[in-house]
Amino acid sequence: MAEKTGRAQEKGREKARKKIEKKKPHGKQTIKQLNAQGVQLSNIKITDENIKSFDRVARKYGIDYSLKKEVGADPPKYLVFFKAKDVDVMTAAFREYAGVELKKKQVKKPSVRKKLQKSVERKAKHRQRVKQRQKSRGQER
Repeated sequence: MAEKTGRAQEKGREKARKKIEKKKPHGKQTIKQLNAQGVQLSNIKITDENIKSFDRVARKYGIDYSLKKEVGADPPKYLVFFKAKDVDVMTAAFREYAGVELKKKQVKKPSVRKKLQKSVERKAKHRQRVKQRQKSRGQER
């Protein structure tokens, strides 16, 4: 009988522990929530305005982090706070994030409307040149 109550108590404790673990936030958090976890924090500055793409990469790597915008910076600058034990994971995530951003900037294709407008302009210039090149072929005496 004592064995049964011991197992029941153990299961109850395990359920309570799992419930507490579920309450811990993951991914993007406030600085207060990161501090509450009782771990040392590190930070990195980002000057990019497109934080959404960083958010995707951070979720992929399972990083708990917090963003803080610096006040008074003309181009917006952000501080990314994360757990100090995640430094290696964070550097890998930043490498991937930087690669994604570089690819986006390199592969910028002009829109279809711009292409169409350029071709219309080229055709209009071409027509003008043809009209200007006409010579009089009559015999002059």
